[in-house]
Amino acid sequence: MRLPVMPPVAPMLAKSVADIPPGMQYEAKWDGFRAIVFRDGDEVEIGSRTGKPLTRYFPEVVAAVRAQLPPRCVVDGEIVIAHDGRLHFEELLERIHPAASRVRTLAERTPASLVAFDLLALGDDALLDTPQEARRRMLVTALEGAEPPVYTAPATTDQALAREWYGQFEGAGLDGVVAKPLDQVYRPGDRVMFKIKHERTADCVVAGYRFHKSGPVIGSLLLGLYDSGGRLHHVGVCASFPMARRKALVEELAPLRLDDVSGHPWADWADEEAQATTRMPGGPSRWSGGKDLSWVPLSPDRVCEVAYDHMEGTRFRHTARFRRWRPDRTPHSCTYEQLEEPVGYDLTRLLARPSR
Repeated sequence: MRLPVMPPVAPMLAKSVADIPPGMQYEAKWDGFRAIVFRDGDEVEIGSRTGKPLTRYFPEVVAAVRAQLPPRCVVDGEIVIAHDGRLHFEELLERIHPAASRVRTLAERTPASLVAFDLLALGDDALLDTPQEARRRMLVTALEGAEPPVYTAPATTDQALAREWYGQFEGAGLDGVVAKPLDQVYRPGDRVMFKIKHERTADCVVAGYRFHKSGPVIGSLLLGLYDSGGRLHHVGVCASFPMARRKALVEELAPLRLDDVSGHPWADWADEEAQATTRMPGGPSRWSGGKDLSWVPLSPDRVCEVAYDHMEGTRFRHTARFRRWRPDRTPHSCTYEQLEEPVGYDLTRLLARPSR
């Protein structure tokens, strides 16, 4: 494979904002596996968000790329599974399976599609330094003859229409709306786009758990985020699992369980000095009283997506809600940077109102 843009390429990312910004290109935020697709003749490679290849897990997408995409190109998009009028992320997770026979069966049973929304290279030309508006025009032209399961993502520069999409698309399983500055060049790995989602979510490292008060089943998962210095901070927990799920999680997480906490990022949780600077999962809490805060350390290798309402300092204010596992994310990509920064409000403006 010889292309002007070669794998691996980290996809350009988005940061959360509270409202749809004006004067940009707007698209739906797809709920699938982010994929950078490289085609050079019959050679096809599909790179994931982490840079690891997805090629073997989606043979039907590889075949569609050979049939539908330009002979030499690099396309940024999303692999999705859609049926019954909505997207199905859980069925994508089933594809990450070591058995080729299982992958082939699923590809026939629940085929995936490729939604293309950016063009990084075409023929001998690299387009990373080409503005977004021009890349979009070139993408539409390049995929003009494409047929399902390859799609060009709908896009508009009409902010009012984007607001309609934001309200309409949620029922189809889409995450919200992405806004892209028209003059933005493609910056791999940088959060220079904007996403507007229906609820705040975060991808967190699962670094431990506590047992449930009823017995040896999972009570809550301990969540972590990395700061800019590479330190993993305990940011809260997610809980509220059905009892059957609590039991299953014990077995599911057993391979990650650590018998020796010394190598764990939170190994010094019992150290008083450490407690003074970083909130640890076994640390004292003025709300806990005599509650057992002991925890089981896990190797911090798994990532889950959780929903939360807001932050209090560097932690989730309330218990987060488990959404799904994220095998497409690496633990060290789970940083505070991904969190939405709430719009500031000066409390003195409220307090200054006249009494009634």
